Amino acid sequence: MAGEIPDLIAQERTGTGKGAARQARRDGMVPGIVFGGDTNPLPINLDFNKLLTMLRKGRFKSTLFNLKVDGHDDVRVICRDVQRHVVKDLPTHVDFMRLKRTTKINLFINVEVSGEEVSPGLKKGGVLTLVRPEVELVVTAADIPESLVIDISEMEIGDNLTISDVKLPEGSKPTIDRDFVIAQISAPSALISAGDDEDDETAADEVPTTEMGPPDGE
Repeated sequence: MAGEIPDLIAQERTGTGKGAARQARRDGMVPGIVFGGDTNPLPINLDFNKLLTMLRKGRFKSTLFNLKVDGHDDVRVICRDVQRHVVKDLPTHVDFMRLKRTTKINLFINVEVSGEEVSPGLKKGGVLTLVRPEVELVVTAADIPESLVIDISEMEIGDNLTISDVKLPEGSKPTIDRDFVIAQISAPSALISAGDDEDDETAADEVPTTEMGPPDGE
């Protein structure tokens, strides 16, 4: 289970309709609705500045939140829609869906590296590159992994580690069907540069020299 599910603080919105929503915006709030599950829809208000900060961080729609509203039990939700002002592109309304334990959702899971201390490629001076520091998986709401662990203990310089090399958490699968690269170990830049210089010198040595004879007829 994911160790840290961020809290999303909201207020219950009294009144419904356009009038209540306009009043919320005048008060520096963004109106929203929480739906799904076995409970009636819950109208809420979110702090405009805090919501805007979270939206600018990215992947708001693929982040699982622990919604906290005074007078209601905490519930896990995921954003399903953000309506924006047609000119200013600022949030004007947010829809959240309650999640059951069996609900399947797409989430980005952080990649954790193990085996760095014994990797032969790193011992030889290789450089580890995390091509994907996080991987989007389809997971069950009740079994969200804290991280995706990759083992590089046997990787050499020039090796790639792909998603097919990783043991995925139970009940999860990647959103991408093809076998994509997550990490790779490459030669250090100094070694690559030295190799390029040697290639240039070799190429120069192999260029044939042609003696220019006198023009025909002379």
